[in-house]
This record gives sequence, structure tokens and C-alpha cells, in this order.
Amino acid sequence: MGTAILEVESFFDEMAEEISEVFDEWGKFSEEIAEEISASVTTEIDDYLNDLVTPIIEVYSDFTPDTQEEEMDYYFIDHIEPTSEEYPACRGCIHYHGQVYGGNVLVCGMHPYGVEDESCPDWESNNSSLN
Repeated sequence: MGTAILEVESFFDEMAEEISEVFDEWGKFSEEIAEEISASVTTEIDDYLNDLVTPIIEVYSDFTPDTQEEEMDYYFIDHIEPTSEEYPACRGCIHYHGQVYGGNVLVCGMHPYGVEDESCPDWESNNSSLN
């Protein structure tokens, strides 16, 4: 009977070792899989961010400092008043519109981008004082 007990004990020891080896192999395998997934996901995220960020950086870098300030400001305001620097020929004109649409100022219906000269042939008083 002592031999039977020793054989059963030996059997369970061998089974424990086999099971331990299987779990070790599973652990190594799962670590390899996790590393591969991590590397793949990291690469995909890097590619996605590069695809997303690169065009934004390119558009932003196309702006010169002066152009950037002028164009970006127009996206945050909805009306421009004529001044001695901007649209001086429009000051006090009844036709002046000055609304900003999509970053572009519509000066008036006759001269959508304003006039180059200091005076406008279509200027009409709006009965208010000039700036």
C-alpha cells in the first residue's frame, strides 16, 4: 500500500509540473501577443495622429505672421467698421455693409472687396458724422 501511495504522489507531482509548464508557456505566449498588439496599436495611433496633425501644421505654416493675424481675426468677428486704415473710402457711406462671412468681409454690394482709392464713386452719406 505504501508503494501505491508513493505512485499516486509521484503522479500528482508530475501533473503539477506539467500544469506549471503549460501555464508558463501560456504566460509567455500571452506576453508576446500583448507586445505585438501594443506595437501594432502604437503604430496605428502614430500613423493616425500623423495623418490628422500634419495637414493642420501645413495649413498653419502657410500663414505669414501678418496674414495669419488678419485672416484669423476675421473668423472671430462678424462686423468690421471702416477706419482710416481699413476701407477709408467707406466711412459714413450708406452702402457700407462690413459683415464677415466665412472669414471674408463683404464691404458693399457695388464693391464687395472695397475700393483701392481714397474715395468711392458710389459713396452716399448715411447722415451720420465721419469717424
